Amino acid sequence: MNNTPFINGIRFVLLVLLQVLICNHINFLGYINPYIYIIFILLFPVSSDTRMLFIFLSFLLGITIDIFSDSGGIHAAACVTIAYARPLIFRLAFGNLIEYQGLKLNKLSFAQRFFYFSIMIIIHHFVLFSLASFNFAQAILVLKQTLFSSIFTLILVLVLIPLFSRKRS
Repeated sequence: MNNTPFINGIRFVLLVLLQVLICNHINFLGYINPYIYIIFILLFPVSSDTRMLFIFLSFLLGITIDIFSDSGGIHAAACVTIAYARPLIFRLAFGNLIEYQGLKLNKLSFAQRFFYFSIMIIIHHFVLFSLASFNFAQAILVLKQTLFSSIFTLILVLVLIPLFSRKRS
């Protein structure tokens, strides 16, 4: 029995709840915030058949966070950006020769996963903070927010990924 949609649904709901109830209330030094809900995008099963569904679910994830955060669509834009860029980032992180249909992140080296997670998180955060600021005069603040929030999010993602990924033998 293929229970992947059920597991992805549970993952979606749990990550939204964790983000909205806990992570949205964390604010270190006034500009460092974790955005762990992108674990859903990082772990979503790769398939060319589900690409449009994946982009739609990424939008749905982002707009759900926007509704709870009253942030006007910036999370949705950041989520759709990384969902759309994911195949390119896969090629960059894992090489052109990897078969993406059967790719299992837990079978890859830590360095490859770390690079993939880092790039996805940095792009997400840069888009998010750029749209939140929408002002070239605050470019340094956007870069500072992107850097430090990305580091904090990456640490939390590396800690939480084992809880949200299935063990496959």
